[in-house]
Amino acid sequence: MHPPITLPLTVTLAVLAAAVIHATWNAIAHGIKDQLAAFALIGAGGILVAIPLVLVAPLPRSACWPYLLGSVAIHVFYNLLLMRSYQFGEFSQVYPLARGMSPLVVTILAAAFAAERPTLPQLAGVLIVFAGLAVLVFAGRRPGRPALIAAIGTGLTIAAYTTVDGLGVRLSASPAGYIGWLMLLESLCVPMFALIRRRHVLRAQPRRILAAGLAAGALSVLAYGLVLWAQTRGALAPIAALRETSVIFGAIIGTVVFREPFGRTRIAATILVVAGIVLLNVALGSGRARVRGFGAVGASARCGGFVAVRGWAACAGTCGKSL
Repeated sequence: MHPPITLPLTVTLAVLAAAVIHATWNAIAHGIKDQLAAFALIGAGGILVAIPLVLVAPLPRSACWPYLLGSVAIHVFYNLLLMRSYQFGEFSQVYPLARGMSPLVVTILAAAFAAERPTLPQLAGVLIVFAGLAVLVFAGRRPGRPALIAAIGTGLTIAAYTTVDGLGVRLSASPAGYIGWLMLLESLCVPMFALIRRRHVLRAQPRRILAAGLAAGALSVLAYGLVLWAQTRGALAPIAALRETSVIFGAIIGTVVFREPFGRTRIAATILVVAGIVLLNVALGSGRARVRGFGAVGASARCGGFVAVRGWAACAGTCGKSL
């Protein structure tokens, strides 16, 4: 049987905590003026937290490493695009735009290339997300083209690494080991570049900036680690929907902390995006406690096959149990 669509309380609380933590570390990153220094420090903080996980947690199984290494590559592009988003755009605008893009994109691609016809609630979700994102883009000062392109690109990379990690972590048999190796490897890129090209800038940063950046890196590992752990304990679609509540916290932070204009409009638009995401990911009106679209996996599943549905992975092994 697939995991029930009703999430256990511990899983729900873990994903909500991850959403708050994710918005928090992104706000810290945006608040540091020099974005290269910010993401270099975040990478260094991630490395410091990842090393104990790598040393203590069991080594992930060999079957997950192609997914893990693929996710590392995607995360590098994600960090670069996110850095550019914060360099050119307002936090309460680009953060929800990037986060809200991902579920919308994977649903459209599934309909176009995988012959997955959305249900009426899912179609409504697409329209609601589109409306919310449109308000985010056009409310108040419009983002410049660099910020808009970077935010959309960030959303695409989020869709990509979520799909890859959804498959990889379930093959790993060691969620802590998977997140440790993932964060260790993907966190090396920006700090190494900064040390080679702009070491003097890192040395010139005040202590409070150094501490904030390192803390943000640790929080980033914690946030994604909680999500990966939750994906091994509950159905993926409702977890994905719940995780995107981070855009609400991001919009609130942008308004309250950064004093960005048109806060109420953007918060309302952000809530629209979250409502649409819920419709996209949660099976509505079903009398069964199962995720829509997972369906029968077929003969390939009995041999350990995998199927990705709207970007979220389902697996059944040779023993017939869901992982």
